[in-house]
Amino acid sequence: MGASEQLRIVGTAATREIAAMLDAVAASTGRKKVRVLQVGARRHPAERGEHNWRHLIEDKFGKRAQFTGVDSCADANVDIVCADPAELGRTLDAASFDLVVCDRLLEHAKAPWRIADQLQRLMAPGAHLFTRVAWARAHHAEPDDYWRMSFAGVLLLFDGLRPVSLFYTGGAAGLDVAYRVTRGESVEVSPAIGAVEQGLFQVVLDHEANRAMLANQAGQRYPLSRDYLPTMFVNVVARREP
Repeated sequence: MGASEQLRIVGTAATREIAAMLDAVAASTGRKKVRVLQVGARRHPAERGEHNWRHLIEDKFGKRAQFTGVDSCADANVDIVCADPAELGRTLDAASFDLVVCDRLLEHAKAPWRIADQLQRLMAPGAHLFTRVAWARAHHAEPDDYWRMSFAGVLLLFDGLRPVSLFYTGGAAGLDVAYRVTRGESVEVSPAIGAVEQGLFQVVLDHEANRAMLANQAGQRYPLSRDYLPTMFVNVVARREP
């Protein structure tokens, strides 16, 4: 196997990956209005105000941006209150959005497959999807906490889309460090992607906390992901084929 075919971890940044996605959305929409839907749009405690999705979209596309925020609860960032995101098809037009954002929502949904189905129906041909879900995180009921998903799990939910970028991020507020798993220049989507997960759990820990945790393990040193639960998210950018 040549070097270009080897599985490797590529350091990146969440802002860089999101910027690349927005560039792709800009390229696919030309000079048209850019229609963006965020499901689960209520402000998140870990989200810095200047980095919320509405701000990112308006900063990127200016007057071309047409942003719709949906959530089950009213909020300054919410345009439509919808108690059940799986029923969005009754409120919004099919194939009408150029970008759909589903950020830290699916782990709180009783039936995430129903939401995924609705979101795919709302995407226009050539549209992009960004979704972020917890892969490792303490229980957080908002209003409840049901699921943890790997890349494979997210891709199974959105099986009608083509993956563009898959990357891990930590969960601290403002943390921008991210890691992609690739094979050459291609996105890696095979089960082999899970083989690197154990090492990434250790990478996202603070260096001093990591060293102290290792030093305090008695006897055989088990991987940290078995003895300590950091916060880690999987992030998926995918596209509906034109």
